[in-house]
Amino acid sequence: MTTPLRVLVHGGGIGGLTLATALARRGHHVDVAELRDELEALGVGIIQPSNALHVMREIGVLDECLAAGFEWEVLTICDPAGTTLAQIPQPRMGDAPSNNGIPRPALARVLAAAATSAGAGLRFETTVSEFTDDGTGVEATLTDGHHDRYDLVVGFDGIGSPLRRRLYGDAYAPEYTGFANWRVTLPRSPEVKGVVMSTGNLAAKALLTPISEELMYLGAVFAEAEDFRPDPDRAHEQLRERLAGFGGPIAEALAQVTDPAAVVYSRISQVTVEEPWHVGRVVLAGDAAHASTPHLAQGAAMAVEDALVLAESLDAAPDVPAALTAWEARRRPRAMWVQSLSRAVLKQETGTPTTPEEDELLKIGVPGAAHVLVQPY
Repeated sequence: MTTPLRVLVHGGGIGGLTLATALARRGHHVDVAELRDELEALGVGIIQPSNALHVMREIGVLDECLAAGFEWEVLTICDPAGTTLAQIPQPRMGDAPSNNGIPRPALARVLAAAATSAGAGLRFETTVSEFTDDGTGVEATLTDGHHDRYDLVVGFDGIGSPLRRRLYGDAYAPEYTGFANWRVTLPRSPEVKGVVMSTGNLAAKALLTPISEELMYLGAVFAEAEDFRPDPDRAHEQLRERLAGFGGPIAEALAQVTDPAAVVYSRISQVTVEEPWHVGRVVLAGDAAHASTPHLAQGAAMAVEDALVLAESLDAAPDVPAALTAWEARRRPRAMWVQSLSRAVLKQETGTPTTPEEDELLKIGVPGAAHVLVQPY
């Protein structure tokens, strides 16, 4: 399509801002509706693997991401005692770096600056209150009173997507996997120059991820009851109890965790929208459509791939419905493969029984998956 479109992006996270930048740079009118009052993202850090960095290059922010983060190329695997078992070089997609660790707030700032510089409008503390799709456009009203007619509405509004509930009701509520993430930001140890992962006969995984020259995060995955929440006054002690069997660099990092408020806890859930991801001119993308476990470090990467491919599909198709059909045909197989393999890896690492289908997936392994994922999407 050569005619500029009016697009509403529902959600100002990583995927939504990537799409806003990609579309605004192409001359489309883009509004981003974000429920939060600012884009200083909650959480700790994030890994940008090579395929995500390729997208950052395409939207013009690769250098800013690398400057704010910590580039790394080798994954180190240790046993629970901290003894190195393997060092695995990580593949590259084209000339994009292998990986970049970056604080989530820093990435939010980079992407917000890119979106606004490209001409996208960011509207904070607002969400969609109502919309009507008449087949040729979508009349949408936001909770801040803003009303407009859009050619396309895109739900990049996360695993709890309000837009998904409007389209499908409760059919695709997040499914809790039985496991949860514990994470805390710490000063980076000089020897942590890439991800250091400790796993073994414990039903747990712990890792250290550099996210800047000064910072890294300690992350751990454990089985947790669905209704469990850390004690606000003892979260650091509860994390220490769970990691008592780990030595080496994990234990050294854990010794620095003294503030319960610094511990970030999140349940690991997934979402699989089995019906088409678009209904008329309203489409879901990223975690709203296909949230996966973090075991391939590909959640945000899948979201930014979704964003770039959607912008490219709108370039190539004669109209919006054709673009959405072509976009989903490209994205669904890759996103579902990542989701399935990531869930299988979670089970493998925690000693949970796997299905025959998951056993077949696991034959490729995480290193094999990394090589697949640096192929064109």
